[in-house]
Amino acid sequence: MCSIFLAYNYHPKYLLIIAANRDEFFNRPTLPAHYWQDNPNILGGRDLDKMGTWLGISKNGRYAAVTNYRDPSTINKKARSRGELTSGFLNSSVSPKDYMKELKKSKEEYNGFNLLAGDITSLYYYSNRKQQIKRLKPGIYGLSNHLLDTPWAKVNLGKEKLRKYLENQLVDPECLFNLLFDETKAEIDELPETGIGVEKERLLSSIFIKSPDYGSRCSTVLLIDRENKVEFIERTFNNIDDTWQEASYNFKIL
Repeated sequence: MCSIFLAYNYHPKYLLIIAANRDEFFNRPTLPAHYWQDNPNILGGRDLDKMGTWLGISKNGRYAAVTNYRDPSTINKKARSRGELTSGFLNSSVSPKDYMKELKKSKEEYNGFNLLAGDITSLYYYSNRKQQIKRLKPGIYGLSNHLLDTPWAKVNLGKEKLRKYLENQLVDPECLFNLLFDETKAEIDELPETGIGVEKERLLSSIFIKSPDYGSRCSTVLLIDRENKVEFIERTFNNIDDTWQEASYNFKIL
């Protein structure tokens, strides 16, 4: 996941609203969202290389999402997969806060990451590049490849679009997908400096990323209303013919 926009305990009808893009190389083997064969309680996509996930939710209301923290100077090629962070939480029964506390003990085993993990009672954020476990208060948040709410151009754009959409009491998933499909690139003077050069910084500066070998492979809308009803919609992008495949799931938290 490289762009996540969420409204937590902010809307009168919905406890949680997430709109997120997963950015990845197109040749990395992946399964779209499904109930996992090894744990049918979990719904989410699957990275077939390391068997983790970028975003998922369980039938008992545990949910998690992860993004990379972009800093090529610190990459350890032997590090554990960051997709384990989300699947580990979804497969566990400990509270989000306790999971984060335990994770801090092994934080050096992973390259830079941002993790969101929650349930119907709380939502927490942790990055091994800041070392602070944060319980999120009601509000609108944006996360890309730096710390939570870092004011990158696309983070600011996505948060503002989400805020405007939610002024309407009726939440329309199509509006959330329109947010995720925004290809607006930052101006040169708005680009961060993460060590990849101006050309790549600009390529990655849009919410929806397109290039021949790397881009926004799937877009996901996750809604949990205040009656514990879940709506999970994923659109997977085919970069060869510019088509989309959609999968939609609905269930009530157990």
